[in-house]
This record gives sequence, structure tokens and C-alpha cells, in this order.
Amino acid sequence: MLRISVSEQDPSCRIIKLEGKLLQAWVDEVRRICVEAEEGSLPSLDLSGLSFVDRHGAEMLQQLLRQGLRIHACSPFVAELLHWDRKPNP
Repeated sequence: MLRISVSEQDPSCRIIKLEGKLLQAWVDEVRRICVEAEEGSLPSLDLSGLSFVDRHGAEMLQQLLRQGLRIHACSPFVAELLHWDRKPNP
């Protein structure tokens, strides 16, 4: 199961939080939500609540990151999976 929530506190800085397991069945839904949220400004992804990501989910996350979405928070498991460097850029 995957829980998707979108922070609406500040429309200029939306955060899409994913919790649970990101499996192939949820890839299209996550992509749709990210694209819709992108209308005002690029959203950030909070991946700290993900406990598992399959190959399809990882590929989709990598595509979203290449398109400019940022990671707001990330578990060590997902950071390793995505080869994401958690250090802020200067």
C-alpha cells in the first residue's frame, strides 16, 4: 500500500509525501500527482516514509528527479537506491 499526501500550506513550495511501498501499480498515479502539482512550481518529494521501492518505482523517481523535482527528505534506503547525495549543493 502507498499513501500519497500533498502539502497545501504554501502553494509555491508544495511537498508530495510518499509513505509505504512504491510499486509498479502506483507509478502512474504518483507521476500524475507530480505533474499536476508542477503547474505552479516544481514540487519537492518527501520520500522519508518509503519502506520499499520496486524497479518501476525507482525508474519513475529517477525520471522525476531528472525533470527537476527535488527531494525534500529521504530515507537512507531510498537514497542508496537512487544514488542520491543528501549533502546540499553549495
